[in-house]
Amino acid sequence: MTDRPTPCISSRKKPKQARSAQLVTDILVAAAQVLAREGAHRFTTARVAEKAGISVGSLYQYFPNKAAILFRLQTEEWRQNSELLRGILEDSSRPPLERLREVVHAFIRSECVEAEMRIALNDAAPLYRDAPEAREQRVSGTRAVQVFMREALPNASEEKRALAGDVIMMSLNTVGKRISEQKRTEQEVDAYAGAMADMFCAYLRQL
Repeated sequence: MTDRPTPCISSRKKPKQARSAQLVTDILVAAAQVLAREGAHRFTTARVAEKAGISVGSLYQYFPNKAAILFRLQTEEWRQNSELLRGILEDSSRPPLERLREVVHAFIRSECVEAEMRIALNDAAPLYRDAPEAREQRVSGTRAVQVFMREALPNASEEKRALAGDVIMMSLNTVGKRISEQKRTEQEVDAYAGAMADMFCAYLRQL
């Protein structure tokens, strides 16, 4: 049995001029709109090119296939969320548990605001999930949590810190996904986030 080949998800070339950079931006904006409207299963490069008002050939100058476009959208989401959460976690002027509470609220709100796009990207994940670039993104996303855990649990062992970080992030991802699967009011979102923050803070205190 042969291994299933992973798709090429790297961009063909980096835009060097302002006009080229704008074209890539237009392609990604169009791609997000097509994905939101059509879903992952009807997402095609032809539809993206039509929405962007360019030829498929022009699109292929920068993205070799639809998996590359979807992965770029996914990495942009990862980057924005990582920067938001890392900025909160690394603010050493505030107590660790205060930062943890803010991270929980920010994460849950983000999950709900971007729910439709995230569901569509999750549906498309098999197109790029096993690619090396995707694995690199997952590994890099744990670093800020590891640093935070050393500060929040200075007297705990590395094993306990690692476990605590995994428990918190896996719980956030799982519950955030479930909460965002249906429309909720801001008050409901804040209530869920507050309850999760209380649980995480109690958990870290007892460690």
